[in-house]
Amino acid sequence: MDTNRILSIVSVAVAVIAVFVALEYWALILLVLGLVIGFLNPETDTLKRAAYLVAAIGLPMISGNLGAIPAVGAELGSIIDNLAAVIAGVAIANFVMAVKDRLLPSASE
Repeated sequence: MDTNRILSIVSVAVAVIAVFVALEYWALILLVLGLVIGFLNPETDTLKRAAYLVAAIGLPMISGNLGAIPAVGAELGSIIDNLAAVIAGVAIANFVMAVKDRLLPSASE
């Protein structure tokens, strides 16, 4: 397994655990996990970068509607909100890397 897959599995596990264990800093932990994933594996494809941005914006909207599902809706919505925090971290890291690539010349130039 590569680091990207391991960090993704850890992120999903932390997102699920965060729903059931009260801790003040879960959002920060999830965001940092997303930043680590984004900086270790930067996306060079513009379409994939755009997909991360759409997911970071759209997932919280979707999770708000899951509360209507009896018994598990609130928990599912919270898990998706937590995953959105991870994806937001990946999107931020990809944005920073894209700006860096535009401003600083690469080693081959």
